[in-house]
Amino acid sequence: MLRTFRIGGIHPPENKLSAGKKITALAAPKQVIIPLSQHIGAPAQAVVKKGDLVKVGTLVAKAGGFVSANIHSSVSGKVNKIDNALDSSGYKRPAIYIDVEGDEWEETIDRSDALVKDCALSSKEIVDKIAAAGIVGLGGATFPTQVKLMPPPGNKAEIIIINAVECEPYLTSDHSLMMEKGEQILVGVTLLMKAVNVNKAVIGIENNKPDAIAHLTKLAAGYPGIEIMPLKVQYPQGGEKQLIDAVIRRQVKSGALPISAGAVVQNVGTAYAVYEAVQKNKPLFERYTSVSGKHISQPKNFLVRMGTPISQLIDACGGLPDGDNKIIAGGPMMGKALMTTGVPVCKGTNSITVLSGKEAVRDGATGPCIRCAKCVGVCPMGLEPYVLATSSASHNWEMAEEHFITSCIECGSCQYTCPANRPMLDNIRFGKSKVMTIIRARKQKS
Repeated sequence: MLRTFRIGGIHPPENKLSAGKKITALAAPKQVIIPLSQHIGAPAQAVVKKGDLVKVGTLVAKAGGFVSANIHSSVSGKVNKIDNALDSSGYKRPAIYIDVEGDEWEETIDRSDALVKDCALSSKEIVDKIAAAGIVGLGGATFPTQVKLMPPPGNKAEIIIINAVECEPYLTSDHSLMMEKGEQILVGVTLLMKAVNVNKAVIGIENNKPDAIAHLTKLAAGYPGIEIMPLKVQYPQGGEKQLIDAVIRRQVKSGALPISAGAVVQNVGTAYAVYEAVQKNKPLFERYTSVSGKHISQPKNFLVRMGTPISQLIDACGGLPDGDNKIIAGGPMMGKALMTTGVPVCKGTNSITVLSGKEAVRDGATGPCIRCAKCVGVCPMGLEPYVLATSSASHNWEMAEEHFITSCIECGSCQYTCPANRPMLDNIRFGKSKVMTIIRARKQKS
């Protein structure tokens, strides 16, 4: 029997419309906008100024703290300015504008297709190269990878778990990456194993990708300690705590880190980026992204450079459909609607989903909560979403905190299943943000 996590979960329509589509390398735009906040933690600090010439792979911003990440130029050209730019959340944040001139790469980057398997570096040297390359979690969370590879005192890694489930509807970039770069991914996994000194890794893949499971299983025969584990299709299995439960049957306590269960979880795209950083000296300046939607004429998977406007990806898929459209950075369950297609691709942009027509307009018929507890039954964190949504809507922050609103992973399962069509996720996101602000202020006073 296929494994999955044991608490809650749903199975929305998969709509993997771009599955099986070859990865297309998207041409660089005339200008890139590279935000200094492309990761969880402190923003990076710019190390270039207006008029500076840069190459592809040039360091343009240094990590601004322990939890932060370096940022590199994705193009060659001249720095036009350092100014604010809209991000996917709709806020203006500092960014570096670079006018593109040619395509000259840093000479240290190995651009050949030759597979490099052997690595004589120590664990620390691997982690240092990952940090220098600015690698973050590419599943969307964007947590700096080097921090995950340095467990806090008293914690020891026992296993690397690679998240290759890609459970969100529409998303297919990880699937395509596994089919086209399977061996490089496996080398990346061995590097991650060496970095945290473990001899076992499991790549979890949902069973709706049988070709990827077969392909990596065949390749993994040559990589000791790496197991390919097919998993039952169940959303949100891509959540760290849910994936750990599915793979090793351990549950991470509320407020605890995955390392408390002996696991270090990394996205499959991150494993590939680690390979490129350590074996090819290639910083993270481009990523794999899917663009999809029921009314998009040509759903595709792209290799795209950071800073490219999202409008360019949509145009390459045939443009926006006529009528109402909602453009989402990410998938329809956990993604966020964009204010403009001028928003640039960042390290966390794993997909662009276009909802059109009736899909793009929220049904206004919202009814009262009938205490049916469907949201409780599907919550993968074992919470009571109706309480969290109600307390947030009424600004009862104390109640929201008492019912563990900060443990919500914002998967949207509650809203998806609510028969009253209540905006549960909207309210919970708002309440979670408020409660976390209150907790931080309380800690500062104590």
